[in-house]
Amino acid sequence: MQITQELPDFRYLCRGAGHGAVRVNERELRASFLLTPDELREGWPLSALPAGDETHWQAVLDLQPGLFILGTGDVQAFPSPKQLAFFLQRGIGFETMNNAAAARTFNILAQEGRNVVAGFLIAQ
Repeated sequence: MQITQELPDFRYLCRGAGHGAVRVNERELRASFLLTPDELREGWPLSALPAGDETHWQAVLDLQPGLFILGTGDVQAFPSPKQLAFFLQRGIGFETMNNAAAARTFNILAQEGRNVVAGFLIAQ
Protein backbone atom coordinates (compact mmCIF):
# COMPACT_ATOMS: atom_id res chain seq x y z
CA MET A 1 0.00 0.00 0.00
CA GLN A 2 1.31 3.42 -0.96
CA ILE A 3 0.85 6.25 1.53
CA THR A 4 0.94 9.81 0.24
CA GLN A 5 0.28 13.10 1.91
CA GLU A 6 -2.66 14.92 0.36
CA LEU A 7 -2.03 18.65 0.22
CA PRO A 8 -5.05 20.92 -0.07
CA ASP A 9 -5.34 23.38 -2.94
CA PHE A 10 -6.06 26.19 -0.51
CA ARG A 11 -3.87 28.10 1.92
CA TYR A 12 -5.36 27.61 5.40
CA LEU A 13 -6.38 24.52 7.32
CA CYS A 14 -7.53 24.22 10.93
CA ARG A 15 -5.29 21.74 12.71
CA GLY A 16 -7.07 21.80 16.08
CA ALA A 17 -8.97 23.78 18.67
CA GLY A 18 -8.68 23.72 22.41
CA HIS A 19 -9.28 25.88 25.42
CA GLY A 20 -8.50 29.46 24.43
CA ALA A 21 -6.80 28.75 21.09
CA VAL A 22 -7.24 27.49 17.55
CA ARG A 23 -4.35 26.12 15.51
CA VAL A 24 -4.35 27.30 11.88
CA ASN A 25 -1.63 25.64 9.85
CA GLU A 26 1.29 25.78 12.30
CA ARG A 27 0.17 28.90 14.21
CA GLU A 28 -1.74 28.88 17.46
CA LEU A 29 -4.16 31.81 17.51
CA ARG A 30 -5.34 33.12 20.90
CA ALA A 31 -7.58 36.00 19.78
CA SER A 32 -10.77 36.00 17.70
CA PHE A 33 -10.27 35.82 13.93
CA LEU A 34 -11.95 35.21 10.58
CA LEU A 35 -10.80 32.50 8.19
CA THR A 36 -11.45 31.57 4.58
CA PRO A 37 -9.64 28.83 2.70
CA ASP A 38 -7.28 31.49 1.33
CA GLU A 39 -7.32 34.32 3.87
CA LEU A 40 -6.71 34.76 7.59
CA ARG A 41 -7.92 37.98 9.20
CA GLU A 42 -6.64 38.33 12.72
CA GLY A 43 -7.88 40.83 15.27
CA TRP A 44 -11.62 40.37 14.78
CA PRO A 45 -12.96 42.37 17.75
CA LEU A 46 -15.87 40.06 18.62
CA SER A 47 -15.05 37.73 21.52
CA ALA A 48 -18.46 36.46 22.66
CA LEU A 49 -22.14 36.30 21.78
CA PRO A 50 -24.55 38.04 22.02
CA ALA A 51 -22.27 41.07 21.63
CA GLY A 52 -22.13 40.80 17.83
CA ASP A 53 -23.59 43.69 15.89
CA GLU A 54 -23.57 44.94 12.31
CA THR A 55 -20.02 46.31 12.60
CA HIS A 56 -18.72 42.84 13.52
CA TRP A 57 -20.80 41.15 10.82
CA GLN A 58 -19.68 43.61 8.13
CA ALA A 59 -16.17 42.16 8.39
CA VAL A 60 -17.71 38.78 7.53
CA LEU A 61 -19.69 40.20 4.61
CA ASP A 62 -16.51 41.77 3.22
CA LEU A 63 -15.24 38.22 2.65
CA GLN A 64 -18.34 37.40 0.55
CA PRO A 65 -19.29 34.05 2.10
CA GLY A 66 -21.87 31.62 0.84
CA LEU A 67 -21.86 30.08 4.31
CA PHE A 68 -20.68 31.53 7.62
CA ILE A 69 -19.66 29.19 10.44
CA LEU A 70 -19.30 30.79 13.84
CA GLY A 71 -17.18 28.96 16.39
CA THR A 72 -18.35 30.26 19.75
CA GLY A 73 -15.50 29.06 21.95
CA ASP A 74 -15.36 25.90 24.05
CA VAL A 75 -19.15 25.78 24.39
CA GLN A 76 -21.73 26.30 21.68
CA ALA A 77 -23.68 29.56 22.02
CA PHE A 78 -26.53 30.79 19.88
CA PRO A 79 -26.97 34.15 18.18
CA SER A 80 -29.99 36.33 18.69
CA PRO A 81 -32.75 36.11 16.06
CA LYS A 82 -31.67 39.57 14.84
CA GLN A 83 -28.10 38.36 14.29
CA LEU A 84 -29.31 35.27 12.44
CA ALA A 85 -31.64 37.36 10.28
CA PHE A 86 -28.73 39.61 9.29
CA PHE A 87 -27.21 36.72 7.33
CA LEU A 88 -30.35 34.95 6.20
CA GLN A 89 -31.78 38.14 4.65
CA ARG A 90 -28.63 38.29 2.52
CA GLY A 91 -28.89 34.65 1.41
CA ILE A 92 -25.91 33.55 3.51
CA GLY A 93 -26.12 30.34 5.52
CA PHE A 94 -25.23 30.78 9.19
CA GLU A 95 -24.28 27.97 11.58
CA THR A 96 -22.92 28.12 15.12
CA MET A 97 -20.98 25.43 16.96
CA ASN A 98 -18.11 25.18 19.39
CA ASN A 99 -14.64 25.95 18.06
CA ALA A 100 -13.57 22.32 17.69
CA ALA A 101 -16.63 21.45 15.60
CA ALA A 102 -16.26 24.68 13.60
CA ALA A 103 -12.65 23.80 12.77
CA ARG A 104 -13.61 20.32 11.52
CA THR A 105 -16.58 21.66 9.54
CA PHE A 106 -14.48 24.45 8.01
CA ASN A 107 -11.91 21.91 6.77
CA ILE A 108 -14.53 19.67 5.18
CA LEU A 109 -16.26 22.55 3.41
CA ALA A 110 -12.96 24.06 2.26
CA GLN A 111 -11.89 20.70 0.82
CA GLU A 112 -15.21 20.57 -1.04
CA GLY A 113 -14.40 23.94 -2.61
CA ARG A 114 -17.25 25.71 -0.82
CA ASN A 115 -17.31 29.47 -0.34
CA VAL A 116 -17.02 29.28 3.43
CA VAL A 117 -15.97 31.81 6.05
CA ALA A 118 -15.39 30.76 9.64
CA GLY A 119 -15.28 33.11 12.58
CA PHE A 120 -13.66 31.85 15.77
CA LEU A 121 -14.50 33.55 19.06
CA ILE A 122 -11.73 33.39 21.61
CA ALA A 123 -12.38 35.16 24.90
CA GLN A 124 -9.55 37.29 26.22
